Amino acid sequence: MKGKELRELEAELWRAADQLRANSKLTASEYTMPVLGLIFLRHAYNRFRKAEVEVEKDLPVHPQRGKRPVTKKDFQERNAMLLPKEAQFDYLVSLSEDKNIGEKIDNAMKLIEDEYDHLKGVLPKNFSVFSSDLLRELLRIFNEEVLQKAEGDLFGKIYEYFLNKFAMTGAQEGGEFFTPMSLVKTIVNVIEPDHGTVFDPACGSAGMFVQTGYFIENEGLKPVEKVTFFGQEKAELNTKLAKMNMAVHGLEGKIQEGNTFYEDKHNLVRRADFVMANPPFNVDGVDKLKDAVRKDPRLILGGKVNLPKNDNANYLWIQYFYNYLKSPSKDARGGRAGFVMASSASDAGHSEKDIREKLVRTGAVDIMIAIGNNFFYTRSLPCTLWFFDREKEVDTERKDKVLMLDARKIYRKVTSKVNDFSPEQLQNLICIVNLYRGNTKKFESTVKDYLQTSADLAQKTAEATTELQNHWQKLLETLSKFSLKQDSQDLAMDTIIPEWREIESEAKHIYDLQNALIADIALLDNPAKPVSAEIVVQTKALRKPQDKLIKQLLDAISTATKEYQLSKNKNWKALDVRAKYISPLSALQQQLSGNPDEEEPGLLHETEYFYKQAQWLTSRFPDGVYIDVEGLCKVVTRADIEAKDWSLSPGRYVGVDTSTTDEDFDYQERLAEIHLELEGLNEEAFALAKTISENFKLLAV
Repeated sequence: MKGKELRELEAELWRAADQLRANSKLTASEYTMPVLGLIFLRHAYNRFRKAEVEVEKDLPVHPQRGKRPVTKKDFQERNAMLLPKEAQFDYLVSLSEDKNIGEKIDNAMKLIEDEYDHLKGVLPKNFSVFSSDLLRELLRIFNEEVLQKAEGDLFGKIYEYFLNKFAMTGAQEGGEFFTPMSLVKTIVNVIEPDHGTVFDPACGSAGMFVQTGYFIENEGLKPVEKVTFFGQEKAELNTKLAKMNMAVHGLEGKIQEGNTFYEDKHNLVRRADFVMANPPFNVDGVDKLKDAVRKDPRLILGGKVNLPKNDNANYLWIQYFYNYLKSPSKDARGGRAGFVMASSASDAGHSEKDIREKLVRTGAVDIMIAIGNNFFYTRSLPCTLWFFDREKEVDTERKDKVLMLDARKIYRKVTSKVNDFSPEQLQNLICIVNLYRGNTKKFESTVKDYLQTSADLAQKTAEATTELQNHWQKLLETLSKFSLKQDSQDLAMDTIIPEWREIESEAKHIYDLQNALIADIALLDNPAKPVSAEIVVQTKALRKPQDKLIKQLLDAISTATKEYQLSKNKNWKALDVRAKYISPLSALQQQLSGNPDEEEPGLLHETEYFYKQAQWLTSRFPDGVYIDVEGLCKVVTRADIEAKDWSLSPGRYVGVDTSTTDEDFDYQERLAEIHLELEGLNEEAFALAKTISENFKLLAV
C-alpha cells in the first residue's frame, strides 16, 4: 500500500473509531479496547482465511474416512487462530438488522476466549453499551476491501497508528504503548533471537515478540518451535494489548501483569537466552528501601547489590537486563540483550558510573548505537541502544572490545516531527554489526542485492525511456503537421504555440540524454558489468530537464487549446491527442520520475538510490571487512573506555565525519546538474540579450 493511501486509511479508521468516544460516555482508556478489539477480529479473520486455504490444501486424505477434520494446531503452525463460525468477521457483518450486534460481538470475543485459554479475560466484551447503528457502521468501515486483503505488515502499521493515537489522547498513563518499529527491528536483528527463552520485562503491546516472530519466519523457521516468549507489564491494559497482539500474529507467550521494580513474575534471573525491552526512561520514585529492591538478585554485580544513589531507575533496568541473561557454559552459549535507554545514561556519573564500570569489566557490553532525535512519537529526545552479549565474557579476543556506532545522522523523515530508518538504512547498520562480528556474508549479499536491484531497475528505466521517447516523437511529429485555418489563414504550430521551435530544439537535447542512458544500460546485459556511476549520474541529469520539457509542452498545448478553441476543431479532435499521446506520455513520465503526491519514487530515482546504498557500504568498507570509519563507527577497548571515564556514548569515540558536510553529497552528480543549469542560464541570457537589443532598436526609431 502506498504511503498516502495508508495515511488516508488510518485517518478514516481513526475518525470511525473515534465515534465510539463521541457517541458514548467512555473515557479514552475505556474505548481503547473496543476499537483494538475490532482490529483484532479483522486481522484474526484475515489470517484465518489465508491459513484455511493452506490447511485445506495440505490436509491428509484417508481412502475410507476422507480428509481429516482441521485442528487448532493446523492453524497455529501457520501463525493463525481457528475461529468459530460466529467469531468470524464476515458472519458479524452479514447479521440482519433485527440482531443485537453488540451482543453478537461480545459473544464472538467470548467464543475465542473459550478456545484459547491464554486469552481468557483479555478480549473486550462491552460492545453492548454502543448503539447497533454505530457498531454496524464501524463493522462496515473495518470491512472495506483494502482491509479484507490486508496482511500482517499493514495491520501492524494500523495497530501501531491506533496505539499511538490512544497514547496521544491520554489512554495510556505511562505515555508509550510501543517502541517505534525501526528500533524494534534494529534490536531484533542485532541480537538475533532464534532459540530458547525470549524475555521482555517491560513488554508493552508485545512489539518485540511480534518482530521476533517475523525474524524467525524470515529464517524459514517456525517461532512456536524455536522460542518461548515471556513478558511482564505493569499496566493491566498493556498486558491485555500484548496478549491480543501476540494472538493475532499466531504467537503465544506467558505475559504477566506486575511492576518489574518490585516483582520478578517469571523468575528468569540468569535463565534467559535473549532479553529485549524499551523500559520507561528516567523513572523517579522507586522505593529502594523495600526488601524486594535492597535484596534483588537482579542488581548484583561484582558480588553485591548495586543501588544507584539518585532517584533515576535507568541503572536498575540496565542491571536487570544483564542479570536475566544466561552465563556462558559448556552446554549453552551466553545470552544476548538489546534495549532502548535514555542517552544520558551512557555518561551518567557517580554511583551510576561505578555500575557502568563493573558492566564493562564483565566483558558483556557488546555494541552501543546512538540514535538521533524524533524516533518516538511522543518524545523528541535522542536515545541509545545498548547490547550485551555474555558469550563475550569467555572470548579472550572479543571480551575487551566494544563497537561504538553513531547513527544519529542516519534517518529518513516520516513527518516533520517523526524520523525512522528506511529498510536499507537498517540493513546497512546490521551489515556493520556483522562485519564487526567477523561475518562478511551479510555485507557481500547486501551489496550484491543493491547492485542487482539497481541493474534491474535500470533495465526497466531504459524500456520506459525508449517508450516515452517514441510517444514524445510521435506527438511532436503529429503536432508539427497540424495547421489551423483561421481568418482565411493557415496557422502553423509555431504560431499556435509560440515556444514551438524552442521545444523542438530542447527535445533534440533530451533525445541525446535519453539515447546515451539507454545505450549505457544496454551494456548491463553483460552480467559481469554492474551499474556504473555514469549511469547513476545520467539518470539524475535526465530527470529534471525531461520533466521540465514535458511540462512545458503539455502546458503549451493546454494554453493553445483554450486560446484557439481547439476542442471544437474537427481536425484537432480527429487527432485524439490526449488519448493517443498525452495520457501515455504522462503515465510514462510518472513511471520514470515518480508521483510526489503519492510519495512514490520513480525508476530514475530508484536506480540511483539502490546504487548509492551499495556505494554507501563499499565506500566505507572498501575491502568488505570491518574498519573504523570516522564519524560512524569505532571498535574501542576497555582501556579506551576507562580513559574516557567509563563513558559508553558512541559520539565520544567515533569522531566527526569530515569527508563531506553531507554524507549523501555526490560531487560528480552535482557537477552534471551545474552543467545543465549553466546551459539553461546561457540560453536565458541569450534570449534576454536579444530582447534588449530589439528594444534598443525600437528606442532608436
